[in-house]
Amino acid sequence: MPINTLQATTTWHNVDRTGKMEIEWLRKAFAFHPLDLEDCAGSAQRPKLSIYQEYLFMILLFPVYNKHARAIEQAEIDFFINEHFLITVHRNEFPVIKRFYEELSASDTVRTRFLGENSAVLLYEILDRLLEYCFPMLDHTDLDIKNIEMNIFTGNEKQMVGEILTVKTSIVNFRNTMSAHRNIIKNLMKANAKFFDTDTLKVYYQNLVDLTVNIWDILAAQRETIDALHATNESLISFRLNQVMKTLTIFSVIVFPLTLLAAIFGMNAVDMPLVNSRYGFWYIVTIMLVGTIGMFTYFKRKGWLK
Repeated sequence: MPINTLQATTTWHNVDRTGKMEIEWLRKAFAFHPLDLEDCAGSAQRPKLSIYQEYLFMILLFPVYNKHARAIEQAEIDFFINEHFLITVHRNEFPVIKRFYEELSASDTVRTRFLGENSAVLLYEILDRLLEYCFPMLDHTDLDIKNIEMNIFTGNEKQMVGEILTVKTSIVNFRNTMSAHRNIIKNLMKANAKFFDTDTLKVYYQNLVDLTVNIWDILAAQRETIDALHATNESLISFRLNQVMKTLTIFSVIVFPLTLLAAIFGMNAVDMPLVNSRYGFWYIVTIMLVGTIGMFTYFKRKGWLK
């Protein structure tokens, strides 16, 4: 059933699908603003907080990890909040929400703890779990960065180009998802006074703000690290390419005089020196060998050959 309900002092309606039936149920049961229902039915959009006389409507985006694409993507969760109920609307993309609902369903004690007061307590717990859910993804990104760093300095810089771009894309998506959370939660703390006492919950909601700041700081550090590794990897690739080009250039410099000498003696002109000599061929080969060894020795002393 896409609409699940738990009830005590506070009622939690967890809507884990956004089809026509669910949106129509919200419209008939609560008479929410049509624009809010339209936002619920649409795709992920920017976070926002709307304040009405009877309720608050909030949109937040959270990161989810796509294992097949190996990338961080955005997932939307919408909240309808007043002093008596909390409604969460999403597309069943958050395992942490499902686990929390199951915990409340399985235990009267847990249900009383989170539903036995006002909806601010339940909302805090949901937001806290969603934010904490971000840290394993950040840890996974840290491991990817360390793996890239190890491989860069073991001669696998070409293979790491794709890995670096994947991690950079994930960090950018993560940052875009979390960019507005701090301001939204701060505005929520101010708006909450209209529906329930925020003085007793101020410390807890400030903890949510601190979590968003912590996540943002980690993302900033990860972005700096991956940018530095990207620059290092590009430098190593350029260095190895330059080494190859230098080797080819030296090879060309060595081969060109030999080719020129062979072309001159192959002209079959009259009275060519050494050509009609009994050991002319070996004289020419010896000249080529001496020239080649001389050029190799010269390049070696200059440090151009290693």
